[in-house]
Amino acid sequence: MGRVIHLERTGRERTRLTQAVALALRELTEQQKVDAHTRDLAAFIVLALEAIASTIDLSVNAWEKRGYWLKADRFRMEWRWAGDLANQMRNALLGEDWPNVARIAAQVSQNLRHVKIPQRHRLGTPWVGAWQKLKEG
Repeated sequence: MGRVIHLERTGRERTRLTQAVALALRELTEQQKVDAHTRDLAAFIVLALEAIASTIDLSVNAWEKRGYWLKADRFRMEWRWAGDLANQMRNALLGEDWPNVARIAAQVSQNLRHVKIPQRHRLGTPWVGAWQKLKEG
């Protein structure tokens, strides 16, 4: 069997995910009541943050192979928040603790304050059905 070639780099995937999370956060802040749409948004944020956290080690492996240990450690520390906040938000969401979900969403928003979403983005609505995926997985 031949090598598997990944055409999409992890950095590009992480950028796309951070933009989608920023868009979901923007939509989540506009919610007035907790309904299925709110659950989908919060669940998507959890799943996307977990996906972002999983890309960190893939990005760092190349640096570690070349001996750039300091650069790799800095990058891990810079992105550690994604996995931590994903776990906290997952627990709060599954426990229906909406004030805590809002607090964690604000922390995520603070970490993604530098992310710019183009006006003509092609992100769509990736959060549709995320609540069901979160409950299943």
